[in-house]
Amino acid sequence: MGDALFGIQYVANGGKHARLGMAVSVRTAGNAVRRNGIRRMIRESFRLNQNELPAADIFVTARNAARDAPNAELLASLDKLWRRLEPL
Repeated sequence: MGDALFGIQYVANGGKHARLGMAVSVRTAGNAVRRNGIRRMIRESFRLNQNELPAADIFVTARNAARDAPNAELLASLDKLWRRLEPL
């Protein structure tokens, strides 16, 4: 599942809360400053939405369009994707 900015895969983890994994590659996001900025956006969005997410291991991958997208667009994209996650 995903959109132009991010892809998400998830599996039930048998726990009580969601856990996050992510991949933001050099080829996708460019220099270290931008990669780390995208990672911070993913972590912050996850933190804000963690209580509403299913108990799953969630893996987020950044796509090429994330490199040039403004931070507000990244957060909006992640918020939409979090809402699309179905309980397992």
